[in-house]
Amino acid sequence: MLNRIRKSVTQGTATALVAIAMALPAGAETLADALAGAYKHSGLIDQNRAVLRAADEDVAQAVSTLRPVISWSGNVQHQFGTSRAFNTTAGGFVTGSSSTDTASLNLIAELTLYAGGGNLLRIEAAKETVLATRAQLVGIEQQVLLRAVTAYMEVRRANETVALRQNNVRVLRQEVRAARDRFDVGEVTRTDVALAEARMAAAVSALAGAQGNLVAAKEEYRNAVGRAPGNLAAPGKLPYLPGTVRKAKTLAVSQHPNLIAVQHQVSAAELGIKIAESAQKPTVSLRGTYGVTETFGSQAYTHGGTIGVNAGGAIYQGGRLTSLVRQAHASRDQARGGLHITRHNIEQNVGSAYVQLDVARASRSSFESQVRAARTAFRGVREEAKLGARTTLDVLDAEQELLDARANLISSQVDETIAAYTALASVGQLTADALRLNVPKYDPASYYNLVKDAPLQRSQQGQELDRVLKALGKD
Repeated sequence: MLNRIRKSVTQGTATALVAIAMALPAGAETLADALAGAYKHSGLIDQNRAVLRAADEDVAQAVSTLRPVISWSGNVQHQFGTSRAFNTTAGGFVTGSSSTDTASLNLIAELTLYAGGGNLLRIEAAKETVLATRAQLVGIEQQVLLRAVTAYMEVRRANETVALRQNNVRVLRQEVRAARDRFDVGEVTRTDVALAEARMAAAVSALAGAQGNLVAAKEEYRNAVGRAPGNLAAPGKLPYLPGTVRKAKTLAVSQHPNLIAVQHQVSAAELGIKIAESAQKPTVSLRGTYGVTETFGSQAYTHGGTIGVNAGGAIYQGGRLTSLVRQAHASRDQARGGLHITRHNIEQNVGSAYVQLDVARASRSSFESQVRAARTAFRGVREEAKLGARTTLDVLDAEQELLDARANLISSQVDETIAAYTALASVGQLTADALRLNVPKYDPASYYNLVKDAPLQRSQQGQELDRVLKALGKD
């Protein structure tokens, strides 16, 4: 059931974006273009990809603890001294000096045979952290794309508002001229002219404010998408969403990246308890050494080595080990509490997003009706004013109502689109894959597969890893 819902959401969203692109004139910038630009431009996504690569390396470091540790040490030593001793042959004290130069080289190899299972548990905990970080990366991707949607729609809102205000200024200029002409022939009073001029001044001020909002919206778009906005087309068909809040919540709690991340954090915290308990168990290791010591200027030398099994364990550490176990339990409980909070927050966000979407849809429908009625009223009042049945103030009031209705309609259309994509993010589907954006495919497992076995730098896998790092610009 969940798979069918997920598939329908993904296909419906992608179909909506394709339909938008096909219906637009050449040269228009689509919402899909803006989303792709934001995905490629985002430094936040790049930053968190690096965080994921760092988490991948934790697995490699945990794997390395299962392997032998081979090290070397060497030294060159000059030993000298002066001695004075009684010599019976000479019948007195004899003073002598000595000087010896020696060199030594030692190889040490050590392999942990048993550590209470802690090394294996650390590998599993690191893997859980990797999975949590991957899910967090998807959550970051949703934030970036939702910001791009909002920036796109806010530029459209600001553009439409500026155009509306400019048209209002043009109309009011005509009204002012008409009022002055009628005043010259004695049809209206100076008060009517002053009212028209006052409305004109207010319209100019509102236009300046709208133009300022447009500049600010363009700056936000440039920051979110990585380039200045061009001719932004209407978003067209909204993304497909589960039909009911209940279905949306069911989908969200099964696939939302924030919840998946916390689930893996809980698993890692549970493994942390076992890791802390393993520290109380003995450790067994195999250790071997081989050394060479030679004296310069002499045929004396020493070659030899040792091999043995070492075992040991804690008897008393002042309560530190038991404290670490208790601390691990507390960390596990903290993670479980975070899981509970995250789940309920996600469900709340889904419910709130759907409510906001319903409100935006209802508002758009109401404002469409308001615009139609206000347009009819304005036309009627203007015709009645020509016949002397209405005053200039009546005309200005009717025009202001029409302007307000149009502005409200524009805002409701923008709010509806933002609300729809917010709802899509709340169920965890506002991703490049789900939207089928034209962006380079990112596989979070590719780097992990290269480093999970902790390859040596000079191995074939290590050389391939070097090429990947150079491509990332990390050489």
